[in-house]
Amino acid sequence: MSAVLLWVVSTITFVLQALIPGDAAVEILGGEASPEAIHALQNQLGLNKPIYSQYWDWLTKAVHGNLGTSLVTGKPVAHELNAKLPITLSVVIGATVVAVLIGVSLGILSATRGPRVARTVDAASAFGLAVPHFWLALILVEAFAVTLRVFPATGYVPFTSSPVEWGRSLVLPVIALGVGGATLVAKQTRDQMMEVMSRGFIMNLRANGLSERSIVFRHAARNAAIPVVTVVGLIFIGALGGTVFVETVFVLPGLGAAVVNATNFHDLPVVQGIAVYFTLIVIAANLCIDLSYGWLNPKVRKTS
Repeated sequence: MSAVLLWVVSTITFVLQALIPGDAAVEILGGEASPEAIHALQNQLGLNKPIYSQYWDWLTKAVHGNLGTSLVTGKPVAHELNAKLPITLSVVIGATVVAVLIGVSLGILSATRGPRVARTVDAASAFGLAVPHFWLALILVEAFAVTLRVFPATGYVPFTSSPVEWGRSLVLPVIALGVGGATLVAKQTRDQMMEVMSRGFIMNLRANGLSERSIVFRHAARNAAIPVVTVVGLIFIGALGGTVFVETVFVLPGLGAAVVNATNFHDLPVVQGIAVYFTLIVIAANLCIDLSYGWLNPKVRKTS
């Protein structure tokens, strides 16, 4: 099934990218280049072949682990993307962690503290859904980078160069990408916790003298976790798409920014490679979600 998904995504991506007006040879040489020079570069890059022939050439190489060569830089696509992958994963994983920590805390709080807190979470959820990532990113830059000068506005520092600066360079992108997810996790957690807290076994636990803290965190939270984990998985996958905007705003050299640049230059092998990487990340995320179901509820392991 994963192989079929990879094939479908790569095919759709290739066809759509090939149909976009423009020519990589023109983008590389510039608009002032002569038709002869452009035609010669097209022949060199194989752009004069039919679309199906270009796709077959790419597919036969990809099956053997070769994602081709960038039309713009001339470097292996896998080599370039492997250097950018940690940046994107740092942002996406960081945003997901922020969404989980804030969302679960607010959800449990609103489920145990009454309707006023619950209404606040609902309002925050609506706000989080309505606010675009790039708009929030611009607001964060203006507030914390330009006005307060607490965090850098743009750029990325590798972890190996300076762990502290690496963390500072990721704070604003992670917040911009994670706030919307936090509100969704909060609402889902609140709804599931309230449903679980109304079950009979919770009343039995209270009758047996268990503390409220133990009931909430050891029993109710675990029973409410599976739907929350599903939402967290969707947030992680959605954050991959959000990196396209966030990395562009914060000038992070990750996969999101790379796909924008590759699309502008019609660098089809790079676009294809990023589509493959994103698909593999989604497959891995779904696998982790399925494994977490079995850990949270042993009955899932028995029925699967």
